[in-house]
Amino acid sequence: GEGVKPFTPEKAKEIVMSLQQPAVFCNMVGDWPALHWNVKYLSEVLDGKTIQFRLGLKTMDLVPQFETRCSYVEATLEEFLAWSCGQPSCLSGPFSGYDSSKYWAYADYKYIARIFEDKPEIFQDIRWSDFGFPGRSGKESTLWIGSEGANTPCHLDSYGCNLVLQVEGRKRWHLFPPGDTSFLYPTRIPYEESSIFSKVSIAKPDLKCFPKFRNSTAHVITLSPGQVLLVPRHWWHYVESIDPITVSINSWIELDADHEARVEEAITRMVVCAIKSAENPSDGDLWLNPTEAEATSHEINLQYLNQAVSAYFKCQKTSVSEQAHSSSTAAEQRTGASCKRKKREVGCEPGGCRLLTHGFDFSTSKAEELQKIPFGPHLIQVLPQSQETGLMGAAAVESDGGDLPRENEGEHLGKLHCRRKQLVMSNDCEMPAHQMDSDSSPCTPQTALSTNDFLDCLVNPHVINLVARLLLERTGV
Repeated sequence: GEGVKPFTPEKAKEIVMSLQQPAVFCNMVGDWPALHWNVKYLSEVLDGKTIQFRLGLKTMDLVPQFETRCSYVEATLEEFLAWSCGQPSCLSGPFSGYDSSKYWAYADYKYIARIFEDKPEIFQDIRWSDFGFPGRSGKESTLWIGSEGANTPCHLDSYGCNLVLQVEGRKRWHLFPPGDTSFLYPTRIPYEESSIFSKVSIAKPDLKCFPKFRNSTAHVITLSPGQVLLVPRHWWHYVESIDPITVSINSWIELDADHEARVEEAITRMVVCAIKSAENPSDGDLWLNPTEAEATSHEINLQYLNQAVSAYFKCQKTSVSEQAHSSSTAAEQRTGASCKRKKREVGCEPGGCRLLTHGFDFSTSKAEELQKIPFGPHLIQVLPQSQETGLMGAAAVESDGGDLPRENEGEHLGKLHCRRKQLVMSNDCEMPAHQMDSDSSPCTPQTALSTNDFLDCLVNPHVINLVARLLLERTGV
């Protein structure tokens, strides 16, 4: 009947916790007040409060626009609206120095609990309880507001899986499975806790420098208002706004596997901070992402590593008894995973973050699991692109032409009723971006290996995973 959702909270949670490929939920949030959170409404609620926007160039480059290569302004949503709509510069305030035809702006990773701390009642506009997570609301969610062209560089999140609600405008998601990691040339520079970046510019990949990218398999989807995307654990994603204004809300759902991931992150932080802090400051490599306040000391990093290891073994010892319980408190279910960034500083200490996965049988094979998933008009698979269109932008690199291919939106979604202009090291060839002119290749041979070359090998996800397992084995003896 009218108002009845296609999945019960229990069934939705089962899908979220077991599905290992991206999918779009439809017709699940029609009664959420958050669907009215367009920028005009939010500007009224914030009533002149300023938030930080990241600005980048719309021009596609062979080098990803990492946050270290962007500019930043503090502005109100009213000023953002005036700027994005092309109104006089006197109304756009801090944006007035940026041509909206050349730049995009993004207020990304904004914790709702922070920007609406004086209006906690608004948290209840977001009801993740419909997906089987009782008590989870806007307090455990993050807000994203962007203009056309705003994008997040391709990366994977170290922790949890991700539920993303599209509120205003559309965003195009390019997703790659965990098995494609080596094809995406992972790097930890720029460094931030819980994010592993790709050196490949997904919109315009340089296949001369990154030939293995040809072997990657992109799953592309355009997310429209009212739809919720599930991004499974460790799926790579590049996200871009394709409408004049976009608003999204997401929440990271923590998994038991995150205990080991937290150990890996602690190892990575220790190694990167130690080695990069030892470099000569005059080298000018701004390796720390603006989201990271500072390079923490070796003592603090070692303390964090010990906490992560202790939490891992605590989880191992208690998991059997916890899974035997038939219920858990709402606080346990919603603790921690919503704060992907600044995980250690936002009340998510290693010992306190867990989401119990009891009640679901993960012993079945992948094929059997997929057979049980009720795909259809209310749950849409995000399918791989065809081989013909799989190399996004490859033609643009080799022949200076061509746009990003789009998925068959008619087939997949038509039935749904629906950081500062700074130096950054560019890629495997590691030539500073500011030294490349428009005609030069970023793959100019270099005479010596850089620190970043060394780190890309030393903190490669496969290497860190091996180190973490050896460390846990030693600690557990």
